[in-house]
Amino acid sequence: MILPWRQLLLSLRNLFDCVGHKLPMEHGILRGIRGFIRRCQSLQGDNWKLIGSPTHIGNHCHLNLLGLAFIPSLSDRRIRDTILMFTFPILLIASLGCAYLYLGKKYGASESNHGWRLASWSRTVLVKGPLGIVSWTELAFLVMFLALLIWSFSTYVHLGFETITPQSASEQGLQVWEDKLTTVALSLALVGNVCLAFLFFPVIRGSSVLLPLFGITSEASIKYHIWLGHTVMTIFTAHGLCFITKWAALNRMWEMLTWDKVGVANAAGELALLSGLIMWATTFPRIRRKMFELFFYTHHLYILFIFFFILHVGIIYACMMLPGFYLFLVDRYLRFLQSRQRVCLISARVLPCETVELNFSKSPGLSYSPMSIMFINMPSISKLQWHPFTVTSNSNMEQDKLSVVVKSEGSWTKKLYQMLSCPSPMDHLEVSIEGPYGPASTTLMRHDMLVMVCGGSGITPFISIIRELIFKTTLGFKSPHVLLVCSFKNSSSLTMLDLILPMSNTLSDISSLQIQIEAYVTREEEPISNHQDQLKTLCFKPNVTDVPISSILGPNSWLWLGLIISSSFIIFLIFLGLLTHYYIYPIDQNNNIYPYSTRALLNMLLLCISIAITGSAAFLWNKKQRVLEVKQIQNEDALTPKMTSPYSLSYNTDRELESFPHQSLVDATKVHYGKRPNLKKILLECEGSSVEVMAAGPKKLRQEVATICASGLVENLHFESISFTW
Repeated sequence: MILPWRQLLLSLRNLFDCVGHKLPMEHGILRGIRGFIRRCQSLQGDNWKLIGSPTHIGNHCHLNLLGLAFIPSLSDRRIRDTILMFTFPILLIASLGCAYLYLGKKYGASESNHGWRLASWSRTVLVKGPLGIVSWTELAFLVMFLALLIWSFSTYVHLGFETITPQSASEQGLQVWEDKLTTVALSLALVGNVCLAFLFFPVIRGSSVLLPLFGITSEASIKYHIWLGHTVMTIFTAHGLCFITKWAALNRMWEMLTWDKVGVANAAGELALLSGLIMWATTFPRIRRKMFELFFYTHHLYILFIFFFILHVGIIYACMMLPGFYLFLVDRYLRFLQSRQRVCLISARVLPCETVELNFSKSPGLSYSPMSIMFINMPSISKLQWHPFTVTSNSNMEQDKLSVVVKSEGSWTKKLYQMLSCPSPMDHLEVSIEGPYGPASTTLMRHDMLVMVCGGSGITPFISIIRELIFKTTLGFKSPHVLLVCSFKNSSSLTMLDLILPMSNTLSDISSLQIQIEAYVTREEEPISNHQDQLKTLCFKPNVTDVPISSILGPNSWLWLGLIISSSFIIFLIFLGLLTHYYIYPIDQNNNIYPYSTRALLNMLLLCISIAITGSAAFLWNKKQRVLEVKQIQNEDALTPKMTSPYSLSYNTDRELESFPHQSLVDATKVHYGKRPNLKKILLECEGSSVEVMAAGPKKLRQEVATICASGLVENLHFESISFTW
């Protein structure tokens, strides 16, 4: 029996009859929902499902946060409608966001002193604790998100308990507590699905559209992914334990291994949970920092987790997490295409402080913002490991070169330093990269003063900032006063200050930049030796197949990304319609219900194929354009003396940088031996109505700076932490 439309409309009217009535709003809503539930439960053997309240699986009733709606039991049309309803709004926003970011980049919106950015008015409220450094904005959104989860869970449980009676429980062979435990488990599953819907957005790198719209970088959003990951696994673990407890009480543990053709596949759920638990166990800070390789490799279990999760719940209930996962797949495939290429490493500088500067050839059309990061893979060290490093070069000042600085700290970086510092280093290194990734815009020029506090290798993101300010001053822009406070353990690390100025034909003029450098050497009372003589420069011979670093989608990458997102989704819908009409629908018409798991698997396969088609087409087109650009550059180089080639140029400018002192930089630098900086005194004495305080380096250093800025002693300090760890 199909529910009459009149009853449906009466139920809808009952749902909203609280308007204009004396009953409180919440009572009217609950009364309407209860009426809906009773009508749905009266449909025994029907082909309809209720989305909105927890009831028994035997009655084919499920949960969803969208509200109340009736849909046919996995009707092919309704599947497409559900996918469209969940995915289309987010992908539309992403496509429009690509156009917005493209126009902002084209017309210089990054230099505008206007614009809405959440980070521009956020202040630090929490410094120490399990959440790390948290601003008021982040705390407000976190509280609202937790309130949503708690309200949703309590509402589902309350409505589910309303429908459970001793009679309804006995009809299913259950006790009342067992029936209520099932309701709690289903409620947890739906709340966990909400968290899962947001899980992939923070880890989207090059294709991240929504985060740049809010002024959030992929590096800064890592902590959101960590928060969501812990929440997801906590809720899903509780969901699984509830069902295991129920099955153990009923002596029906065999249900853990069931894989129904129609409905929920329990075995797939257990496999997804097991993959998630193994991955979760290695994400805690102590394990992640001490055994990074273990964390890195086990984190790839997310593939199995998502695969079995979709097989467990089916495509309908996986639609809630589909938008974030869709954008993640687009980003992951483009990163895969970029990582298949070997890039051109032209030179390296080995510093006495166990630090290496790697210089790559880059396409002149590649532009990136300060504080960008790049992931590097070297097969000679590890074929699977990828490590992020800060880009220290400036795309405006150095048109054909990109530099990163690598500090020898972990096993991977130590192997690299040993390879380059040995007496007879190799003349070629195979390198693959992903990136660079950076903020869509910066607010450096909006402040009266920039205070950058760093420890050790934390100076690397500030090198790119200083170079950007140098470039702006050469164009006539008014630059804020810059104060760099850096702390090193040994005087050998002072050589990292030589990396502030770029390697170019002419020495950069920083006299127009108001900069003051306060360097502190904490473990030495006086300089031991002249470490400048220990600098070592290496030049590499690139292979013919090595290519300059370039944007995977060319200079108009935001437009291409928007085209990939929109066109791949359209192709997916077309493929889905063809598959349903010519393959699945005939099987269903013959009274043979097509398996839910297989249907979900085919849908995800079509999704991946659609992304691969559009992403490959965009990649090949831009690759063709890059080949033409490289040939043009090579033809121009053939007409000039060999001394000006990128490779000899890097070598000569390295020698020039080491041979001639940068007097302006030396005059601006003051070195303090045997003591630590008094950060509180330094920060509180900063003048200006708007002072941007940035901290990078050890966790304790960042927490100390954040505490001072959040103390409220002065109102002009705005704090920003730069770190991959929280």
